[in-house]
Amino acid sequence: MLGPSTHTDSFSRDNLPAEELQPVFLLDRFAYPEHLNAAVELTDRMVEKGFGDRVALVGQGRSRTYAELADWTSRIARVLIEDYGVKPGNRILIRSANTPALVACWLGATKAGAVVVNTMPLLRKKELMQHLEKAEVSLALCDTRMLDELEACLPESRHLKRIVGFDGSSGFEGELDRTAAAKPSGPCWVETGRDDVALLGFTSGSTGVPKATMHFHRDLLMIADGYAREVLEVQPEDIFVGSPPLAFTFGLGGLAIFPLRFGASAVLLEKAAPPDLIRIIEQHRATICFTAPTAYRAMMLAMDEGADLSSLRCAVSAGETLPAPVFEAWAEKTGKPILDGIGGTEMLHIYISNRFGDAKPGCTGTPLTGYEAKIVDDEMNEVPRGTPGHLAVRGPVGCRYLADDRQTIFVRDGWNLPGDTFVQDEEGYFHFAARSDDMIVSSGYNIAGPEVEAALLAHPDVIECGVIGAPDAERGIVVQAHVVLREGVPADDATAKALQDFVKATIAPYKYPRSVIFTDALPKTESGKIQRFRLKNAAPTPANA
Repeated sequence: MLGPSTHTDSFSRDNLPAEELQPVFLLDRFAYPEHLNAAVELTDRMVEKGFGDRVALVGQGRSRTYAELADWTSRIARVLIEDYGVKPGNRILIRSANTPALVACWLGATKAGAVVVNTMPLLRKKELMQHLEKAEVSLALCDTRMLDELEACLPESRHLKRIVGFDGSSGFEGELDRTAAAKPSGPCWVETGRDDVALLGFTSGSTGVPKATMHFHRDLLMIADGYAREVLEVQPEDIFVGSPPLAFTFGLGGLAIFPLRFGASAVLLEKAAPPDLIRIIEQHRATICFTAPTAYRAMMLAMDEGADLSSLRCAVSAGETLPAPVFEAWAEKTGKPILDGIGGTEMLHIYISNRFGDAKPGCTGTPLTGYEAKIVDDEMNEVPRGTPGHLAVRGPVGCRYLADDRQTIFVRDGWNLPGDTFVQDEEGYFHFAARSDDMIVSSGYNIAGPEVEAALLAHPDVIECGVIGAPDAERGIVVQAHVVLREGVPADDATAKALQDFVKATIAPYKYPRSVIFTDALPKTESGKIQRFRLKNAAPTPANA
């Protein structure tokens, strides 16, 4: 039974899955008051606890204390309410790279009682339109440097009415900055309900049609009070750094919620290539790093003899499974623990993890306190230990899709089914085996093959195509496109590059096929469906960079 809502715009609660379609929520471990605003807990409450003078965020060439962050976010909330007429429950989309300004906009919008949709700067008009229309977004906040793709949505969107720019680079002031600066200081927030939706996290399934996952104010705090407290043992002295976009819940937790919940600091990087991570760890004496296994491999290759990672007390790996050789090489090269875990947008963050002193190569670990996990067959029967099957999990958070029939696929009998094949060993530890669907997980990004196919098919030289994930020594898995070309078009490197560039310009660039294989025909069933498993079996080693 949901607690009271203060949303005057009831869109989110109206579009929650029916109660019988939601997973069982195990809430005994967590108790929060009926009225709760997660953004206030991460800012003003931290000032009340004595953290006001401590550094909260570093980026854009300066540091922000908790007191400054509390004031900044209250001014933004005041602007949204007083100048733009934001009502509790309205959806606000934010477009920005990882900067303190993005965190401030997210917190300010959350203080105003809005439901936030964070988006990556790599998204193109097509993808942004899907987010805008699904969530019925009327107001967007955007870094002034990346307005173009969002402004292109204005004429076509049925809901978007206004885009407000903000300074993401400490170099070009936006409308939001000017308006907020003119507001009086002092607290400003809406007393939202703990069960009011605060965040819509978009994910893309194997069909490429976006799903919006719905997370309450209490959910945002529970992932910190659970994983960050239990596994990471976060202290105020910790300094967080990492590469995942804040638009991903992995990044939002690891680089904003977790540090702010415990009075720690986060160093935010707009560009977080492995050499950048090494430099920032050294420069800021970072203690906790969040990134994907491929980045840890690259960091080790980029380290010279003088690299100093002595400040690190742990590296967190998620987004894809951590190969045992990377686990072992990291420990040998750095002397620091690396903790693998599995989470997901539907579950908001990590729910199975290794622990300090109990981390094994090739192992994902055990469920967090308050979570339950098991391995089941297609009929939801638990399988014997050592037998591969579907991972089923439940805990204090779980899947709630916004008005989406696929709720019945992800949730069965009260359990969340993330779509992963796992094995549980005799000692109770969980080991990843494979993805159960057609999602391609490359360098920590989830990429839907059909979405890439649709982009390729928009090119006039492409007759047919099939997209799969192919093994790659550097990235683990890369997107590989098997393409049937129009007659007369040369099947050469120049054509491959032209197709790659076309995809980069059509959808988010990280989704482009790093390998392009030209073929005369695609394997199909009698009904005409492409047999992608045969492409995988026949796939040559990727050759295109």
